[in-house]
Amino acid sequence: MARIAGVDLPNKAVKIALTYIYGIGRTSAADICRKTNIDPDVRINTLSSDELALLRKVIEEDYKIEGHLRTEVALNIKRLMDIGCYRGLRHRKGLPVRGQRTKTNARTRKGRKKTVANKKK
Repeated sequence: MARIAGVDLPNKAVKIALTYIYGIGRTSAADICRKTNIDPDVRINTLSSDELALLRKVIEEDYKIEGHLRTEVALNIKRLMDIGCYRGLRHRKGLPVRGQRTKTNARTRKGRKKTVANKKK
């Protein structure tokens, strides 16, 4: 099993296996394959150690991935919360940030329903 950036890559096509690394999607994976001249449809376990080393080198030099990217994203969110902008307040309250409706839906951000009992007369 190939290991790049601390992630064990599954035995799938290179273009798919690279997406298991946080910060690399389909487009980035295709770009990496193009830069390294590796066939995107070849399986990870058939690559030579030289090709894997080349993949590692290109990814480390050109892409921000895994821990560095997670830290940057967390710091960006923290900055928004610290300056108290609208997006920061939405993050702080655990509500949708990008203008979605909240009267219905938004259960992923809001969590399970909290039932409120009716007033007794």
